[in-house]
Amino acid sequence: MKNLVDSNRYVLSRQHKYLTNEVMDMIKQTVLPFKIEITKDMITSHAGLALLGEFAVGLRLLEAIDKNLPAPGSGAGYSASEHILPLILMLNGGGRSLEDLRQIRKDDGLREVLPLKRMPSSDATGDWLRRSGINGSLKGLAEVNRKIIKRGLKYDGIKGYTLDIDATGIEAEKELAKMTYKGYLGYMPMVGHLAENGFVLGDEFRQGNEAPASRNLEFIKYCKKQLPSGKHIKAFRADSAAYQADIINYCHGNGIKFAIGADLDKAVVRQIKSLGDSDWRVYQNGFIAETVHCMNKTKQSFRLVVIRRPIQVKLFNETDEKEKYTVIATNRTEDVEQVVRWYSQRGQCSENRIKELKIGFGMERMPCGQFEANAVFFRIGVLAYNVGRLFVLKTLDKSWHSHQVQTLRWKLYETAGKIVFHGGVIWLKVRRHYQ
Repeated sequence: MKNLVDSNRYVLSRQHKYLTNEVMDMIKQTVLPFKIEITKDMITSHAGLALLGEFAVGLRLLEAIDKNLPAPGSGAGYSASEHILPLILMLNGGGRSLEDLRQIRKDDGLREVLPLKRMPSSDATGDWLRRSGINGSLKGLAEVNRKIIKRGLKYDGIKGYTLDIDATGIEAEKELAKMTYKGYLGYMPMVGHLAENGFVLGDEFRQGNEAPASRNLEFIKYCKKQLPSGKHIKAFRADSAAYQADIINYCHGNGIKFAIGADLDKAVVRQIKSLGDSDWRVYQNGFIAETVHCMNKTKQSFRLVVIRRPIQVKLFNETDEKEKYTVIATNRTEDVEQVVRWYSQRGQCSENRIKELKIGFGMERMPCGQFEANAVFFRIGVLAYNVGRLFVLKTLDKSWHSHQVQTLRWKLYETAGKIVFHGGVIWLKVRRHYQ
């Protein structure tokens, strides 16, 4: 009986080996005239990403991270930079979750040319994020981001910048996530961009049930502190969440030109109704006018630019309104058309860049159940975005500056390279036209 079992095992083993070889032969043959083989050469599929990593090392980013974030609990533990550098590479390279760190771990060529000899597992990085949410790492990351921004703004020849702020929703079915005003569980972080170069100047991770209008003045002041010495905010744009007397007073008091979407409250509607027919003039597919307004707590009056457009009637429309109003509060002195044009640029400078941060850099999903851990992850995402942005602006031709990160991956980051050891030097070899 034993001999029969052993014989059957032998036959099955031979059949398995035969089937495996047959499948491999089919793969090697392929339909088109090429064959697939295994090479012992050390190859990376992220040669362009190696340049980004080298750029980050040249910025002394790793030193800044380890200086400003808590050290590991033991000599054998991983430092903060050993967790964060793989995350920065992964997020720039197209990873969407902590599990995608395995692609960096498996890329022996990339790890050979970058300081990635020691690299924690994705589970270890998840545990580190949870610890970092309660040990002060969030503040340290803000300081690291400030240093990156300082390098980015150092020689740009600009003294005053335009700040665009906006809140964005992140859907997350997490136990501790709160319901947003949009009707789903998640978070509502605030993001502040510099219009002139696209850097994220500041971020504040918020629970989903926090109103977009809360603590906006404090956030503006935080963004201002992130600027290096000699630089300042000269202009400010935001939607109606920032239509607040204290923000308008702050802008007036600090010489900041602003354009803020205004609420259609009773006072504003009454002001609009007081406009006569001669105050309106044709503008695009509607009409435009302006008036002067003052809120109860504002110290100075400001202009209201009003755009009136007809409402396209829909089937089963429950409202009797036939016109739609868009109102912009501003202290700018240009013609109203110029004010509207400048205000509308926040669609490109803020909304599209937030979309790039969320979708391009994987910030539309959070990895942890704890709010504090996700706040750290989001700020690392902001850091990855800024490092990538600085890399493009400082090293690549101007024709690359408007590319989204997906295009950078396709054209640069996902370049194949061969690692060669020769004469005591590590060589990264790529196609000639990539050099």
